[in-house]
Amino acid sequence: MKRPETLLIFTDSEHDANMLYATGLFVPDPFAYLNIRGRALLVMSDLEIDRARVQAPHCQVISLSDHQKKLRAHGVKHPRTADVIGEILREKKIRRVTVPDNFPLGLALELKKLGVTATPRRRTFFAEREIKLAGEVKKISAALMMAEVGMAEAMLALRNSKIVRGKKLVYRNAPLTSERLRAVIDTAVLQAGGLAANTIVAGGRQGCDPHERGHGPLHAHEPVIIDIFPRSHATGYFGDITRTVVRGRASAAVQKLYDTVKRGQKIAFQKIRSGASTSAIHNAVQVCFEQQGFATGKHNGRMRGFFHGTGHGLGLEIHESPRMGSMSIGQLKTGQVVTVEPGLYYPEIGGVRLEDVALVTKTGARNLTRFEKVLEL
Repeated sequence: MKRPETLLIFTDSEHDANMLYATGLFVPDPFAYLNIRGRALLVMSDLEIDRARVQAPHCQVISLSDHQKKLRAHGVKHPRTADVIGEILREKKIRRVTVPDNFPLGLALELKKLGVTATPRRRTFFAEREIKLAGEVKKISAALMMAEVGMAEAMLALRNSKIVRGKKLVYRNAPLTSERLRAVIDTAVLQAGGLAANTIVAGGRQGCDPHERGHGPLHAHEPVIIDIFPRSHATGYFGDITRTVVRGRASAAVQKLYDTVKRGQKIAFQKIRSGASTSAIHNAVQVCFEQQGFATGKHNGRMRGFFHGTGHGLGLEIHESPRMGSMSIGQLKTGQVVTVEPGLYYPEIGGVRLEDVALVTKTGARNLTRFEKVLEL
């Protein structure tokens, strides 16, 4: 019988999704997680050990300092992390471990000197992370609600802004800028229990670069892309929502762009279900856009049209598997949570993107997003 893999992770759980998934414990400093024959084990400092025993009851928690004392008693003057891990594995008669592909190289080399081979797992480290349990869907929905709170405040600020001298927007007696509106959003998200980092508020031509955060004054009668993707302080799960709005009147070109993106998103939702090809979903949206006269390609040295994926997995990372794009492979599975965010971008018109979050089921997609879609404010 093949011996089960021994898993080893060494990192902090504040920033590493695999460690947070394995432990459910927020720790800002690196620590060791091992899974030996199906049993989870944590090696914790004296600072964290008592909290870990309470908050990670599914794990055996052992003392880093106790093992260091044991090693010193055996002649190791200054035992390091590798020495402690190596001692634990030696006691279990284990000489090979499977690690994530971002495992520290220095630690892997130190373990090798101690007779332990670390082999990176090429595929997703915890494949089960792709399939969200009911409790995880609730956590994503809660984080999505935080994003919707931020979006509601953004819409309110835009509606309450005054249009002066044709296109200038003034909010509370000062020009309304991307930075000011982003502060309104991020503050609302924080008060709702989330952390919004790198929120996008990009108006006019700026919106044609999908990851441009936006800067400077916002203008009336131009599309503004607002993309909010907060992380819940309590759980570490992400929400994600995008809306495109115009304060004032949208031009006929912007209205057509918006209607086409909305139609493309509807097509994607209709095709999402367990077993659906991820690339086929994206390609159906691309065909819809091309049929409406919106080609994708490079013009004057920059991309225009629909040049990013239709969506991505959402969970303990903002971008995780699966992906829905032209080069993506595989099929959707029941229980996956994905964003659905087609967009069109033309510098002479502006950019439009709409994003909701979908739970994949056997028969279709359940939209977890509740926020309205309105172009003109």
